[in-house]
Amino acid sequence: MIDEKYKSLAAYVESGIEGIRRTGLKVLVLRDRYVKLLMPLQGNVNHVGIMYAGSLFTIGEVMGGAIFGASFDMGQYYPLVKEVQIRFRRPALTDITLETLLDEGKAAQILMELKEKGKADFTLNLNLVDTNGEVVSIIQGIWQGRK
Repeated sequence: MIDEKYKSLAAYVESGIEGIRRTGLKVLVLRDRYVKLLMPLQGNVNHVGIMYAGSLFTIGEVMGGAIFGASFDMGQYYPLVKEVQIRFRRPALTDITLETLLDEGKAAQILMELKEKGKADFTLNLNLVDTNGEVVSIIQGIWQGRK
């Protein structure tokens, strides 16, 4: 379910950057301050039959920009990644989903800082989950919104 006002953002997340488009990443849900993404196993399998580490990293890194776009006016502000760390917990043998919600209070704080300083950092802690509900990887990152 993609909210009508986010259709162009969803299309950009899926195919606006060539390297991401090639992974087959899909936006499953996109609405105010909430995003759910899917990284398919097909097309992202490595030499030992599990999901390629770079594909797992990609879905996590992309989430920072996607949630920013679902939370702020991309005509006034844009996101950049500052730092991303990934911890691989277990092999990913299925499609992977990732979802996050930027709560209203945190979004208001980021927006205030964007208006006052022209930039604002925000942190995300994300769990990449397989179709069995197991967390296969954990992403911790810092993104920055800029005017």
